[in-house]
Amino acid sequence: MILFPAIDLVAGRVVRLERGERSRMDVYSDDPAAVAASFRDAGASWVHVVDLSATLEEDGAARAANDAAIRAICSVPGISVDAGGGVRDLAAVERLAGLGVRRIAIGTALVRDPAFAAEAARRYGELVVADVAARGGEVRVNGWREGAAISADELVARLADLGYRHLVFTDVARDGMRCGVDAGAYRHVAEVAGFPVVASGGIASLGDLRALAALGPGVIEGAITGRALYEGSFSLEDALDACA
Repeated sequence: MILFPAIDLVAGRVVRLERGERSRMDVYSDDPAAVAASFRDAGASWVHVVDLSATLEEDGAARAANDAAIRAICSVPGISVDAGGGVRDLAAVERLAGLGVRRIAIGTALVRDPAFAAEAARRYGELVVADVAARGGEVRVNGWREGAAISADELVARLADLGYRHLVFTDVARDGMRCGVDAGAYRHVAEVAGFPVVASGGIASLGDLRALAALGPGVIEGAITGRALYEGSFSLEDALDACA
């Protein structure tokens, strides 16, 4: 199971939000590349980067600062970058690819612009991954600020037909809360998708990671963890051991 330590970016700074709410933001570092290097030094081979300034449609200066941060993270030797946030057209995919991103997550467009989402999968193959977030079974879009009036099961069931074979699935109610994961929910999502998922949201302990890993590679491709790492619930070294 791949462990993706998370780097969420606002205006070039490393932050974490609670349940995706911009008003509930903690800042952890002004040097994202140094954070990525520390993850690499602890044994991580991937990092998960979210461009929150693009997601939340912040100003050009904030977005430019995040672009510079993503480029710097991608320049850290030994680290592959999975990134997303506000990817709603082919130009955004090309911009992130040009910065050095190895996996590019497409979320809102899966609902709002499925023609683009399908074209991105056709053109870029496994460079692009689906990014689905849900609360109470309903898909959330536009930085999780809006309901999409579609169930998570309905959208996830469409992904293979759109050309996707990788999925990040976020439990919005648990994200940033360190309240534990619902491993059974991810098993269900993988069954609906027809391929394994990357679990995101609520990881609080090494036990959560072990529970996900125990589901096996046919269910769980990886797991994303952020706040629990930054606030010392466990070390990255121990988390990697749990995933193995």
